[in-house]
Amino acid sequence: MEHQLINAIEAALGWNGPGELGKGFVRGRMGDVGLAARILTPNRLLDIAMRRSLNRPQFRCFQKGEEVHPAIYYTDVVSPRGQSIPTVNMRSLGRLLGEGATLILDQLNVFDPTMEVACRALQWWSHERVQVNAYLTTNDASGFPLHWDDHDVVIVQLAGEKEWEVRGTSRAAPLYRDADPNTTPSEEIVWSGVMRTGDIMHIPRGHWHRATRAGSGSGKSLHVTFGITQRTGASWLAWMADWCREQEIFRRDLDRSPEASSEALKEAALQLVSERTPADFLAVYEQQTTLPRHVPYLDILGPLEAAVCTTRFRPEIKERGGTVDVLASGKKLTLASKALPALRLLLSGQPVPLDQAAATVGAEVVEVAEILLKEEICATLTPELSSGYIGLVTNAVS
Repeated sequence: MEHQLINAIEAALGWNGPGELGKGFVRGRMGDVGLAARILTPNRLLDIAMRRSLNRPQFRCFQKGEEVHPAIYYTDVVSPRGQSIPTVNMRSLGRLLGEGATLILDQLNVFDPTMEVACRALQWWSHERVQVNAYLTTNDASGFPLHWDDHDVVIVQLAGEKEWEVRGTSRAAPLYRDADPNTTPSEEIVWSGVMRTGDIMHIPRGHWHRATRAGSGSGKSLHVTFGITQRTGASWLAWMADWCREQEIFRRDLDRSPEASSEALKEAALQLVSERTPADFLAVYEQQTTLPRHVPYLDILGPLEAAVCTTRFRPEIKERGGTVDVLASGKKLTLASKALPALRLLLSGQPVPLDQAAATVGAEVVEVAEILLKEEICATLTPELSSGYIGLVTNAVS
């Protein structure tokens, strides 16, 4: 999927593909700063908070370095039948932001079409899971204290400015579940300075960092953090542990007797490791992901006018003589080879207006689209979903 955000990240950071993820700290700037407002604005973030029922810890507010109790900025809206729905009290939230505060909305990609599309594009690009969190800070509010993340992050400053300090790691490749708590910050300062609208930086896993507007006076900062969780050797071994249950020897109780031998178990483990390589794990991982949420296509609601592929990772298309296979999200579809041009278009990740597509690849594109929608590999391009592509992704036949 061709996405302007990915182009901006690669250009700003001097990358040519995702191979530099996790390799080292790097910082740059968008060529087109106007892209920032097309991704997200402070008012749009507040509008999202207003229109949805959000709960802690997904939506949080901090002031003076401490988390604000939800009772201060939440209200229960009670329906005529007594149903209680927690909603953000925008008046109270506005007061907090006016005084100076930081609000955080995790997994913004679940609620906002633009962020959903951006995360999907980054997943196709990186072959890794991606989620995005948004941080709005006003006036002199501080942020989180010095900390490290257990995943790589790409930070995009979308509005205003914020002061950052980034330090080196104090433990190589730390994990969320690890043998060491890793609580002593590194003394090495890699970079400190101000992130301004249009700036982008990559902080690899384990690098200590903090951000603040303390001492900055009146103003604001909005940035989003794309968290990219790369798979590790530990991930491979955990996957291997699931496969071992296929063999009886691994399902047996361990023998505690002094004369017991573990040689057979060791040999079986070595055989399993040789049969299921890290490359196998990487390939299977993408195919085993669940299907994303989408609006189902129902012909009673209107004709199918446009579709787009919404799988978490790019589908595989394999030609086999007179047929073509599509592998995505644990599914395998086999279609006649004449469907190949339509498949390439529909599985490009770009929106596909079917009337334009029919003129390009033939009328069968509509039938192929209906099959892919039925299998939930594609979704109907509703106006809401379409808004996530506008100004950031062109359609597949433009």
